[in-house]
Amino acid sequence: MPTRRRAALVTLVSAVLTLGPPGLAAHALGTPGPAASADVYVAPGGDDHADGSARHPVRTLDRARDLVRARVAGLRADLTVHLAPGTYRRTGPLVLDARDSGANGHRVIWQGTGDSVISGGLRVAGWHRAPGHKGLWAAPAPRGLTDTRQLYVDGVRAQRARGAVPVTLTQTATGYTASSDALAHWKHPEDAEFVYTSGEALWNIERNGLGQWTEPRCPIASADGTTITMAQPCWDNSNKRVEFPDIPGRTVSMVGPGRLTNGGKPSYVENAYELLDQPGEWYLDKSDHTVYYLPRKGEDLGRADVEAAAAEKLLDGRGTADAPVHDISFRGIRFSYATWLTPSRPEGFSEIQAGYTITGDRGWATQGLCQYVQGGTCPFASWTRMPGNVSFAHDQRVEFTDDVFAHLGASGLELGAGSADSSVRGSVFTDVSGNGLEIGGVDGQTPASGVRVTNNHLYGLPREYHGGVGILNGYTQHTTIAHNQIDHVAYSAISMGWGGWPDKIGDPATPNPSHDNVVRDNLVFDYMQLLDDGGGVYTQGLTGTSLADGEKVTGNVIHDQWGLGKSVYTDNGCTYETVEGNVLYRASYANVASRHTDYRDGLGNNDPTLIKDNWWEEGTADGDNKGLVTSGNKIMTGLSDVPPDVLAKAGLEPAYRHLLALRVGGASVPEAPARVGTSTAGADALYVTFNPTFADGGSPVTGYTARAYDPAGRQVAQQSIEAAEFKRTALLRIGGLPEGGGPFTVTVTASNARGTSAPSLASAPLSPTAASALPAAPTSPKLRTAATAATLAWTPPTGTGDAKIVGYRVTVSDGRDPIAVTGRDVLVTQPSAKGMFRVIGGLKPGTAYTVTVAAVTAAGTGPAATVSGTTTAG
Repeated sequence: MPTRRRAALVTLVSAVLTLGPPGLAAHALGTPGPAASADVYVAPGGDDHADGSARHPVRTLDRARDLVRARVAGLRADLTVHLAPGTYRRTGPLVLDARDSGANGHRVIWQGTGDSVISGGLRVAGWHRAPGHKGLWAAPAPRGLTDTRQLYVDGVRAQRARGAVPVTLTQTATGYTASSDALAHWKHPEDAEFVYTSGEALWNIERNGLGQWTEPRCPIASADGTTITMAQPCWDNSNKRVEFPDIPGRTVSMVGPGRLTNGGKPSYVENAYELLDQPGEWYLDKSDHTVYYLPRKGEDLGRADVEAAAAEKLLDGRGTADAPVHDISFRGIRFSYATWLTPSRPEGFSEIQAGYTITGDRGWATQGLCQYVQGGTCPFASWTRMPGNVSFAHDQRVEFTDDVFAHLGASGLELGAGSADSSVRGSVFTDVSGNGLEIGGVDGQTPASGVRVTNNHLYGLPREYHGGVGILNGYTQHTTIAHNQIDHVAYSAISMGWGGWPDKIGDPATPNPSHDNVVRDNLVFDYMQLLDDGGGVYTQGLTGTSLADGEKVTGNVIHDQWGLGKSVYTDNGCTYETVEGNVLYRASYANVASRHTDYRDGLGNNDPTLIKDNWWEEGTADGDNKGLVTSGNKIMTGLSDVPPDVLAKAGLEPAYRHLLALRVGGASVPEAPARVGTSTAGADALYVTFNPTFADGGSPVTGYTARAYDPAGRQVAQQSIEAAEFKRTALLRIGGLPEGGGPFTVTVTASNARGTSAPSLASAPLSPTAASALPAAPTSPKLRTAATAATLAWTPPTGTGDAKIVGYRVTVSDGRDPIAVTGRDVLVTQPSAKGMFRVIGGLKPGTAYTVTVAAVTAAGTGPAATVSGTTTAG
């Protein structure tokens, strides 16, 4: 038997053993009856000259599509395309259109086994030690690989080589003037990319981006001597955003600043051979077609599966308004190893929010600015969305079930304009560079309608464009996002709506077609792990025409926020929002941020919002504040205060909880922590804070270790902390530093059962100093009481003495021990003067209490603010 036919037969036997008799897998997923005779079989070892039968499978998805296309017209049952286990490699997308749809009330089902992988990767082989660089390995770039932004080793994402900018930069109109010509001597400075990490200004962490919810990136065009020229149009789109002439500092986009902050200083530089210095880093030299990689401990490149993501799209459903693609299912398929190259091109990544960017020449001057500038494109805020590596537009009843979206370089899945009655169920999204799932758009095209996103697990994302979100929902109608679990994400978990920013200048939010959208019974936790000013559920803009058809956020359990934000964030112009029956705790400075002026008339009312019957820690009293109605909310001291059925209902339903144990990708050490900041903790010590690891390598992070270095780069001290303790305190103290020495920099590593991460980028240098001046007292204390609990709220003091606030001390007049208040909110609310709150439990009904709160720094505990109140009757 010829080798090729023998391989095909072996693959076919494997497929039959995995799938069972033809049609069994489809029947188990709810397809009525046995497989139809029109079914098509595909196997990686098949033959495209075969007939696609069970005994003679075809090899490629394109050939399978063509066979389906010839058979759909006469369907009398669902037609299943059976994908045998294995990898189906692609250099471009499988393109589907109306001709590939189901017919006569029946569906076309693309049925995988769970181990059926549609891959845009090219395998990198032929590894050898690279001369002149200890520990570095090299391999020829695979044929067809011209560029990529992602490399994976045994299913683990590698880090593009990165490091601190080795020169001091002064911003110019076209880029920078450098303090030396070091960058000009790099092999390929034009490959390098500056990254501008944003976030709340905290201790000595700099804010370098376009708003604390963004992380823009711009490539270098050239380095000539000390002149660094940045790529256009990325540079202008990030530095020339047009501003209102009569509103100083207010951009016409109304989102963030008009130019890169902090003098345009990048936080770090990425993608240069000269930066290869940590295990797990890689670089593609496009000129000599070589991939370089520094292996992690235990990796054997002679045996490893090394994949370079090459295709930019894996599946592309190209329906039109007149000819939609419809009635197609994708089940049990893994979509992996796709990239997105636009950020590597002169366009760069000039971010606005949630992965939307300003693009095109003079995009800064006109894109999405509509009525506010001459030549502005409409509708307002119609910026460029990140594409999906799997995408559909003008689709009807398209279904994704039991799929995995992982190792992807853009957004995972996009159900765009004109998507109707489609669904995503029982699927996993992780290790995605940008947004996990995108629904609808904001560009005025046909809105998505009737999309259902249920029982999915989204976690460990976004890995590259950290301003991305788990689920992005634009202008849509009748969308349901329910029973999903979203955890360990860099920014907001769910983002709804758009176009509310005009309320910043007293104009009403942008009119849009959204209505009847529901976010219910989701479980969200460990969110906003890197950036700030977002929420577990973030909404802005008009959500409907009344509270009846406006957005409903109900029954969700949202907890453990890291960055500065809220549990449910009703931002600019959010109108007709109902927030009801949720469990909201451990947020930064609000469970629900809700009050905005309604600028649709001159009455001075607030945007109509209903906040009802939630369990929360915020404690705001019932009231009707000109359309903002707060009613029946309950202060919770712990989960025991919440009915068990409410908690049990949130997140994945029982039939889908196996997804939480599904391993995706290889096991690895964690990703390095980020944004390390320091503050004095006395003459010989520093307090250290950082953003924790949200990509744990498939094994929970157990602890962190901080290391301090003197100006000569010598390690002078280190301190470890358990992950659970750091989550509670948000800082560690590293002592024993040489007095009078410094300034010291600090790096942090994360550890799990697999080992220790690469070190973080170093903190800014700081010399510790003795602290003696105490902080001032907090201001505006309030005690919001219930029968057996009260919420103590306060504003951080304006004066902190000669050190930063690291905690608060609360006393209660009933004689209990003082309560120590720690956590990330202690650190992030201070520079922004955001309010704080804590719940005090164990109180007696109808009893008067006096409570004090005082700030704590390295100098000690400052004077207290005092407030009194009486609990309600039982």
